[in-house]
Amino acid sequence: MTITEPLVMGILNVTPDSFYAGSRSNTTQAIEARVGQMLAEGVDIIDIGAYSTRPGAVVVTADEEKARLARATEVIHRFAPNVVTSVDTFRADVARYAVEQLGIGIVNDVSGGTLDPQMFATVADLQVPYILMHMRGTPATMQQLTDYDNVVDDVLRDLRGKLDTLRGMGVRDVVVDPGFGFAKTLQQNYELMARLEEFHSLRAPLLVGISRKSMIYKTLNCTPDEALNGTTVLNTVALLAGAHILRVHDVLAAVEARTLIKLMYNKY
Repeated sequence: MTITEPLVMGILNVTPDSFYAGSRSNTTQAIEARVGQMLAEGVDIIDIGAYSTRPGAVVVTADEEKARLARATEVIHRFAPNVVTSVDTFRADVARYAVEQLGIGIVNDVSGGTLDPQMFATVADLQVPYILMHMRGTPATMQQLTDYDNVVDDVLRDLRGKLDTLRGMGVRDVVVDPGFGFAKTLQQNYELMARLEEFHSLRAPLLVGISRKSMIYKTLNCTPDEALNGTTVLNTVALLAGAHILRVHDVLAAVEARTLIKLMYNKY
């Protein structure tokens, strides 16, 4: 995956229970409106999630996850058949279905291969770009698994080991994601952000996904609906640290931040 300037990945949640209500698009009409808006705002990648990974989310069967993905991709193919899409899933069989049957081009795995032992072999077989995120446990248990010797060093070590495994299996295009909010305390999230440049030592494109998360709205004593300003601040910090992909709910704000950073610092 050659990335010459930061990309904006827009979140399309075809779920009824994602943590940010404004991102839920679980009807054909809502999907059409959401996709149309993101395209108009300059999105580079549309990331389709059909299974919420927030703590306490309802368990969804693989068949239901596939049906939701099929409904979303049918709409996207009508609107913009050439737009790059990714599938937000930790299930290997869902990833295979999304790539082979729906034409999705990237696999975005929040579990970094820990929740489905077949995931690495599957992406190696599919030969599509893979987003490797750091997480411990499951969405239900992850917030009890925040005991690190040093959160940045430990996350780097975990990602480096998995990168070596993937590369050894022939997976050529891997993007790394520190996993903000997943098995991290509030303070640990900010330690990761403050030392974000160290993740370039992994020699892989870096994705940052902090959009409207609790590290913002709990710190600012607001709600996810009110967390856009904080999101834009941290996305700007991430861009200055060399992030290659911003995963966001609000495409226009991220595109504008990228434009200004490029102009001011002649980055990328």
